[in-house]
Amino acid sequence: MNPVGKVTVNRLRTIATRGDTPVLALAMLTGLLVAFIIAGFETVTDKLLLSSVEHWPLWQLMAAPGLGLLGAGLILRYLGRNSSSGTSDEFIRAFHERNPRLPFRDLPAKLLAGVITIGMGGALGLEGPSIYAGATVGLSIRDRFSNWLRREDVRVLLTAGAAAGVAAVFKAPATGVLFALEAPYRDDVNRRALLPSLLAAATSYVTYINLIGHDAVVPFLDDPHFRLGADSSQMWFTADDLNAMFSGVGTSDMLGALIIGVGAGLGGRSMAWLVRWAKTQAKSIDFLPRVLAGGVVLALLALWSDLMFDAPLSIGPGQAAMAWVVRPDNGLGLIALLFGIRLAATIVTLSAGGVGGLFIPLAVQGVILGQFTGQFLGADRPGLYPTLGLAAFLGAGYKAPIAAVMFVAESTGGSFVVPALIAAAVSQVVAGKSSVADHQHSTRLGHLERRFTLPITSALTTDVMTVPPDATTSEFVYLHVLGRRERSVPVVDGGSYLGMISLSDLSEVDRSLWDETPVSGLVRVDLPAARPSWSLRDVIVAMEEAHVDVLAVVDDEHRFIGVIYENDILKLDEILEETDS
Repeated sequence: MNPVGKVTVNRLRTIATRGDTPVLALAMLTGLLVAFIIAGFETVTDKLLLSSVEHWPLWQLMAAPGLGLLGAGLILRYLGRNSSSGTSDEFIRAFHERNPRLPFRDLPAKLLAGVITIGMGGALGLEGPSIYAGATVGLSIRDRFSNWLRREDVRVLLTAGAAAGVAAVFKAPATGVLFALEAPYRDDVNRRALLPSLLAAATSYVTYINLIGHDAVVPFLDDPHFRLGADSSQMWFTADDLNAMFSGVGTSDMLGALIIGVGAGLGGRSMAWLVRWAKTQAKSIDFLPRVLAGGVVLALLALWSDLMFDAPLSIGPGQAAMAWVVRPDNGLGLIALLFGIRLAATIVTLSAGGVGGLFIPLAVQGVILGQFTGQFLGADRPGLYPTLGLAAFLGAGYKAPIAAVMFVAESTGGSFVVPALIAAAVSQVVAGKSSVADHQHSTRLGHLERRFTLPITSALTTDVMTVPPDATTSEFVYLHVLGRRERSVPVVDGGSYLGMISLSDLSEVDRSLWDETPVSGLVRVDLPAARPSWSLRDVIVAMEEAHVDVLAVVDDEHRFIGVIYENDILKLDEILEETDS
């Protein structure tokens, strides 16, 4: 190769390995691989197994979910090396770990357990294993190409993979991106992974729909009868389309959105508590009793729903339930009953160790709640109230309101976005901090930043041996410096803080005078004293300014409370990491 050619190649190599270029390229590769994996997963689960099971005789349908739970449990135990049934939770947990780990060798067991759970009628969604698969692929690609990447790119590819999984299974790329960015936090988003997630989701979506097609995840949203305003087939809206989009929503709809928001917020809080309870049961009850009890309850729910609705609507992720509930001739009592049956089926499947996601189950509960509210208010707006319920309940359950509204926007062509925003916002307020996800953090603050925001009591030491002002220098040295290996000690007189005495202060006193010199003559009164109202940030600033590694803490009357050490603040990093895992 000539010199010019070598220079060109080296330049291209420099560009390719600089900045975000490698992670963007690998994000697209992640999206491509995830699309193929999820296409196979959905085909086997939904198109082959579940579609066949739904046509079984009733007595076989009743037994199917229990058999699915048994099969999933055995797969996780023997093929998955006793791996957990968690899926989307595993993505969130790994995101917050210092060294995220989602072994690729566990992926086949998770997917197969999801196939058996959902394909045999378990009331969970395909998105859970899809998110897990995407996150696992993202981490695996990062490990394979670690020499190209920076340390912080681990979470970026992890998030991009999760976004690709959601984008594929829901046929909604923007929803996938926003969900993956929102899910790790209750009150924040992971903005750094935005561009890689966009590329991964777009790649996954395009590949997936060419492999599988574009069947709607929520059946009624694909029916033009339930659409309002702009034509979803158009890529760009005209002025008339935009006018129809917003003028088609009246004041009464806004009131309905508020009501749905409150109901979804309360429902989301309740479901978050039930999900936590179910996960606890899955870990605390032995395998066989758990599966047997879950199978019996799911069989009874299938029988009950068949008697009441002429169809076993408790079976499967819930598409059949959503298609049934939006019919205008259903009574309020039956709709309320369906809400309870679907909720029970989801919680039982989860508590029995089933493998699947909660995105679709939350959407189902939201559609049912919305339809109930619409019929109760006498609204004649096909599709509007179920869609608002979907956005509000899903947003409240996962603390992901933007992703929930975007799902509505992508599914309806933007027709219901305005009231959906209202419903989702209200549901967030009512739901509070509750979430169906176990490992969500509040914000993106790292351990260092989080330490800064903690109160001084987080690292305060109150069991402190002080020295009185009339003690001699010798007593200070032998009792504190040599006996307790303390370099700085507070000087306290009758509870009142006077100052600090340090080992370095002894250089001013001749050794022969130690027995005669009281510490009151050496005490430093120029050092700052911390207050109980301070944060650790205030403490660190004061330490830096005074060039010390310990501060006394006093009240407003200057009475001694305790001390705070720099090392104790540093140790909080390990404590925070342990509590997060």
